[in-house]
Amino acid sequence: MAPVGPGFFARMARRLRGDPLGALGLVLVLLLVFCGLFAPWITPFDPFKLNVPDKFQAPNLVHLFGTDNLGRDIFSRVIAGSRIALWVGVSTIATALAIGLVLGLVAGYGPRWLDNLLLLLFDSIYSFPTVILGLTVVTLLGASVATLMFVVIVIQTPAYARLTRTATLSIKSSEYIQAIESLGASKLRIILIHLLPNVVGPLLIVASMDIPSVVSLEAGLTYLGMGIPPPAPSWGRILQEGYSVIQVAWWIVVAGGIPLILTTLGFTFLGESLRDNLDPKLRRIL
Repeated sequence: MAPVGPGFFARMARRLRGDPLGALGLVLVLLLVFCGLFAPWITPFDPFKLNVPDKFQAPNLVHLFGTDNLGRDIFSRVIAGSRIALWVGVSTIATALAIGLVLGLVAGYGPRWLDNLLLLLFDSIYSFPTVILGLTVVTLLGASVATLMFVVIVIQTPAYARLTRTATLSIKSSEYIQAIESLGASKLRIILIHLLPNVVGPLLIVASMDIPSVVSLEAGLTYLGMGIPPPAPSWGRILQEGYSVIQVAWWIVVAGGIPLILTTLGFTFLGESLRDNLDPKLRRIL
């Protein structure tokens, strides 16, 4: 019997040991996930509690990131904000990825008229400027977590659908797909068994790199007053509150910007490592 090669996770672990940036990305992503899941239990102070006598305290051993104009602990608010960032970023990208994957497979493998119709829909949505579309929807529906998630799903779904459609069109013309069709395999079986596994890998790479973009979009809309309403401790809200008092409390803006930078670096580095493991053209035998 031929020896069984190492599984995906074994290859990934071995590659990360030789890829410092990939390992750093994994650590940063796991840190975000840990803070997001356990925020209520690891925050040193109540992120919503007002303590006006302690306002504008510079970073110290008690308040690592200082306090804001209402005496709230910034470090606790940053940790609590990771829960919002994780929920908005991961859940919306996962939903957009699932919808885009289905629509892309249908467009690429379905009849020509359906492909043209869906492609027109994708292009129509994708042609709108992201920020303008987001501001418009938030203005019409009101600022809330659900509205923000809806905006992200609408914006991201066409991009994933187009990528899936392109990959599907390339694969379905291959000889082995034609051979399977000649054997009488159903379209559903071909899509689920033969097309889906070949197109999902690159999409996961793109999705991992889109999560920080979604987190930044949420922070940007909240900074503009069009995102998650107060008193939610969003990172964008921390930036907005810190900007108004930056001359007397510069540390608030810094504290709000650090998690956005670390999140972007973490998912970007991890996405590069995932690309090396999931892209057959770049995969190396370890």
